[in-house]
Amino acid sequence: MTTSSTVINPYGSEYSSYSEVLNEELVYAEDQERNVSGEALLAYDSFQKHVLNSEFPCLGAKASLHGNFYRYGFYETINSLNATQGLAHDLWNYARDERGFSTNYATFIACFRGPKTLDEGAWEDILWQQLQSLHECDRSDWDDTVSSDPEDSHFSFSFAGTGFFIVGLHDGASRLSRKFGWPTLVFNVHSQFERLRDEGLFERMQETIRVKDRKLQGTLNPNLSDFGKQSEVKQYSGRAVEAEWKCPFHRLFGRFMKSPHN
Repeated sequence: MTTSSTVINPYGSEYSSYSEVLNEELVYAEDQERNVSGEALLAYDSFQKHVLNSEFPCLGAKASLHGNFYRYGFYETINSLNATQGLAHDLWNYARDERGFSTNYATFIACFRGPKTLDEGAWEDILWQQLQSLHECDRSDWDDTVSSDPEDSHFSFSFAGTGFFIVGLHDGASRLSRKFGWPTLVFNVHSQFERLRDEGLFERMQETIRVKDRKLQGTLNPNLSDFGKQSEVKQYSGRAVEAEWKCPFHRLFGRFMKSPHN
């Protein structure tokens, strides 16, 4: 494993599920002798098939899987204490490992055991509850390259000092690209999108994704907007939110040395 530096991870590893692919096998990055559970492997295989399907629109996700530029975790029920503790540990690792990937298509995939029967409103609620719980145990300052105001067009969720654009998938999604058998949060480092834009690649890739999404669904998700023109929070859950919808996330200011859910 290419580990995350000599800095010690401040979050306990008891519920860690930080995994990578070595020699075409999914292994726990910090303990390769430990067996990955059957359900974790099933969710992982299903996610690969979902993304690598020829009809799936997101080119960045495909590039991440093809290039092995990703890490994966499988956790208990989303926003449970155990899931939050494990995800905090693993996302901290990923925020450091991503810097060595030398790609604009790296991602961290967090799948959860449940719940599996959520409608889009309930999914949106629990997604933001999980992000709020992560934020409340964050021991780093907010990434100063992104806004912490969900109403700001430059907002990105921050954890471990790193801004992330988040894509939620679940089995109740109306968008086919977001419909997946396990509740899932995909964390994409915000700076990757900035680099793609600086290199003149973002707009072309975005248009290709939109063409493929329209072909798959028949319509374009109304929440999709040009990068930096409106807050990205409307895109996280995948639900077509109302014009008056307000993001339920609230930033806590200052540094907080807390355990998840305390």
